[in-house]
Amino acid sequence: MIFNSLTFLVFLITVVTAYWLLPNRLRLYLVFISSLTFYGFWRIEFIPVMLFSVVIDYFVSLKILETDEEKVRKRLLYISLAGNLGLLFYFKYLIFFSNTAIGFGNLLGMTLDPIALKIILPLGISFYTFQTISYTVDVYRRKILPEKNFILYASYVTFFPQLIAGPILRAGEVIHQLSSRSEFQWANISIGLRRIFYGLFLKVILADNLAPFVDTGFAMSISDMSALDVWTLSFLFGFQIYFDFSAYSHIALGSAKLMGINFPENFNFPYLATSPRDFWKKWHISLSSWIRDYLYLPLAGVKLGENSSSGGGLEVAITQEKKDKALFSSWAIMGLWHGANWTFVVWGLYHAVCIYLYRTITSSKTLSGFNIPTFISIALTLPVMMLGWIPFRAESVSDTLKMWGRVFDPTAYSFLGMRENAYLVAGLILVGIFITKFSIVTISRFLQENSLLFRTLETLAYCVLIPVVLIFLRPINQFIYFQF
Repeated sequence: MIFNSLTFLVFLITVVTAYWLLPNRLRLYLVFISSLTFYGFWRIEFIPVMLFSVVIDYFVSLKILETDEEKVRKRLLYISLAGNLGLLFYFKYLIFFSNTAIGFGNLLGMTLDPIALKIILPLGISFYTFQTISYTVDVYRRKILPEKNFILYASYVTFFPQLIAGPILRAGEVIHQLSSRSEFQWANISIGLRRIFYGLFLKVILADNLAPFVDTGFAMSISDMSALDVWTLSFLFGFQIYFDFSAYSHIALGSAKLMGINFPENFNFPYLATSPRDFWKKWHISLSSWIRDYLYLPLAGVKLGENSSSGGGLEVAITQEKKDKALFSSWAIMGLWHGANWTFVVWGLYHAVCIYLYRTITSSKTLSGFNIPTFISIALTLPVMMLGWIPFRAESVSDTLKMWGRVFDPTAYSFLGMRENAYLVAGLILVGIFITKFSIVTISRFLQENSLLFRTLETLAYCVLIPVVLIFLRPINQFIYFQF
């Protein structure tokens, strides 16, 4: 079952209605069973795989609580990590690493045939695996107490609004909300529905209609691409993946809000970031904060503070040498988390280099205390971040390097290889993002003085938006992040 379908809307209405009508003791069973039903619409045979992560971390965490012996606690933590990461490795990386090893062996003169394996990647395994790992690690660090109610804990891991593609939730942020149902408020219903339809608009109107431009562009021979084509494709795919993934996040947050449950935001106008570091405080916020707290800081030898949360960013105060090692290691792993392909590792290292260069430049004595105007900072950051999408979408590292090479070839700026609509669409969307951000600021001020007029205009806007969304609501294109 995917969000951009009438089936999901009917499912959601049914679950939310039952959620508020059922007595409190049955409500959690509804959440758990409906989450399994939601997942089972894809492939029911992968439900046990997900439940394996749920069960192992539930019991391991309770055992960690029972002992103060550090060796035993670590051994239990390693059991949890081995179980979760073992599943992730088998389903996502076994074929990739096997073929990589075979290819390396053939380079050394061995004659090795590729392994004929067909392994289906379970939907959302990267997300719920990270979620269960964070829970066990937080219990080990004594940041939280393990949840003794199995259904409550299982509902936290499998909660259907965020099960497939996040946000990656921390136990301390969500379990207490599932444990104690809030009072019913029509305001939550209103906010939730608005976010759902806004998310559907981003998906079915914007992202899905950008897909043909992106697919056609990347299907071109690289030798026929101009430098401007590469720039345009990087922007088009950057817009597509942003609209697609932020759409999922909006629908997830809106669906949870219908039940009075608040998720942390996952996006905050990342393409208006003023630096590479600022970009990762605004893009996929729950992932960047997870990498910071459970990978980057441990690699740097820094203990996690008690007030950590899923706010984004990777910046902390540590020595430069440790910071650099942790930076490149974390980003390589973060890239590989996105997909079993060397292109994703290149994508991760690209961002590591961007952040490293930004740190180096801004910490130099020459630029110390020098403030660059916001607009110029955005203008410098945006193309760098967009160019980073090339390895994320390209078929191979070779294609990535060739496309990047076109950008730095002065002779490649003398012609255009794509249809003119592609350049026009990219330009219009770029302008639209700036206008949207400006409009939000203006509307927030306007709302304080003219709330009745604003509500009237908003109602009229949604009277147009909702029918348009329903017309285009066809579950043809899955969300891009479903493959991760």
